[in-house]
Amino acid sequence: MRFCYVLLIAVLMCATAPFAAAQGQETSHTQSDASAYQRLDVVRSKLDLLRRTLNSAIAGLGSEESKTKGNKKGATSADDPRERLRGLEKEAGKLLSQANDLRGKQDRAEKYDVDDIGKLEAAVSDLDTRAQSVLRDTASQRRAGAVAVSSTSNANHKKKHGLFGLLGHGGNSDDKYAALTGTVAPGRDRELFTEATKQARKSNYEQSRYLYNTIITTYPDSPFLPAAKLAVADTYYLEGSTSALIQAAAAYQDWLTFFPTAPLADNVMLKIAEVEMRQMGLPDRDQSHARKAEQRLKVLLQQFPNTSLRPQAEIRLREAQESLGMHDMDVGDFYLNRYLQGKAPNPRGARERYREIVEKYPYFSEMDRVLFRLGTTYLQEEEPDEAAKYFQQLVREHPNSDYTDKAREQLDIIGASVPEPDPKKANEEERKNHSSFLGELKTQVMGTASVTVDKNGVLISRDGKNDLIEKFAQNGGQGFTTTPIAPTTQRVPPARPVIDTPSTPPANQKATTGATSGIKMQPTQPGPPASINTPTTPATATPAATAPTSTTTPPPDEVKP
Repeated sequence: MRFCYVLLIAVLMCATAPFAAAQGQETSHTQSDASAYQRLDVVRSKLDLLRRTLNSAIAGLGSEESKTKGNKKGATSADDPRERLRGLEKEAGKLLSQANDLRGKQDRAEKYDVDDIGKLEAAVSDLDTRAQSVLRDTASQRRAGAVAVSSTSNANHKKKHGLFGLLGHGGNSDDKYAALTGTVAPGRDRELFTEATKQARKSNYEQSRYLYNTIITTYPDSPFLPAAKLAVADTYYLEGSTSALIQAAAAYQDWLTFFPTAPLADNVMLKIAEVEMRQMGLPDRDQSHARKAEQRLKVLLQQFPNTSLRPQAEIRLREAQESLGMHDMDVGDFYLNRYLQGKAPNPRGARERYREIVEKYPYFSEMDRVLFRLGTTYLQEEEPDEAAKYFQQLVREHPNSDYTDKAREQLDIIGASVPEPDPKKANEEERKNHSSFLGELKTQVMGTASVTVDKNGVLISRDGKNDLIEKFAQNGGQGFTTTPIAPTTQRVPPARPVIDTPSTPPANQKATTGATSGIKMQPTQPGPPASINTPTTPATATPAATAPTSTTTPPPDEVKP
């Protein structure tokens, strides 16, 4: 039987050898230059979209001949909208060339300074900020040039319907959207939003982002602006590649920055956490994405404690903490084995890892194992009282565990009491995350964690059914139907009674108030407060010297100034 098991493993490994080799080559790239590759992909994507937007804006300014008709030399001013946009477009082209050069060096395995990528990212961010400002400033000029562009496009349209138009050589996608993106007109934002949504439905995410971005840069007062910014983030999330997920997280966070109190804020916060969870690796690998997901989910539950998404957030939080706990347990086992082999002077490294799991991840699936080993480390350090505390917790909370009998034996040796099991957990089976052999092999080869995430965006779904984007399109940008419950502020009662300061009542209420209330308002005096005379309570003052003191107050000679 053992031979058959080994033979089965050998056959499976041979069957998956080509895929594993390809995965290994990719892993070698990602381990050395993973972040650099992804960062350059993000930069190139941003520059491509920015250049398309700028070229569309330049085309929307009308014919250049009409601008220079009255000028014999054709001189242009630096304040000319066309020149401003062209200057930004040229700058974007230079930055894109630098990004392509760095990418070429990566592909050829040539040396380069990694700091150049950071400088390039800063330059792209600055260029994008200036471009957005110029696009907003030139919106009026593009509106004025709408008529000229319309007439020119009509003439070109007639030419294309000639002989070559009959042969099927009629324009391209840029010509198709030239009128939408190149000019500014009332109601154009609705047309852009509708067409962008159609392209997103067809998985043409780059084209849809281009159209959504036109709304953002050209119609800053449009009611479709919040939905357009959120839809851009959704297209990155639906695209699903590593670089796209990086941009999705940034786009979702940017949306939260601009609309922190919008009705879909809790949905967006959950989606940011899912972006991190989709990039989570196995427990024996980097856990930075799992930690970010845990942090995002905790913030969501803290800011929106009564949100309808709470059950989903709690499931994802447990999965993120399960990965973090498994990682800490593996590290703790490593330190414990080193101590048992005599390679470490004490098991404190293992103890700290196990204790972190007990304190931070209460729903960890291997908690019984962690409790037993944590108690064992205290026994090795001759601290039986601390060890008994964790053995007792194991017997009480995990009565059906394989480690329960061992914990009872250790408690008998220590001489500590053996607690009764919790009745609520007496009939519960231990929750273990054990997958099949083939499932475990697939997970190890793929190198990604199995987590519960929704592959649909906040507004846009993959199948295009029952999503919110249609409501925005139909209702003119007002498609929100649910509002998350804002976090409640819990007020803590003061340490001592607060006596209100006197206030001057209205003239017609002075006599009435003084005659009926019987309460005399007086300012707060320094020192311990005296009791207040009320109609139902006799006036008995408690001396300040008899006020109770805290049992934790140190003697006078131990109080530090």
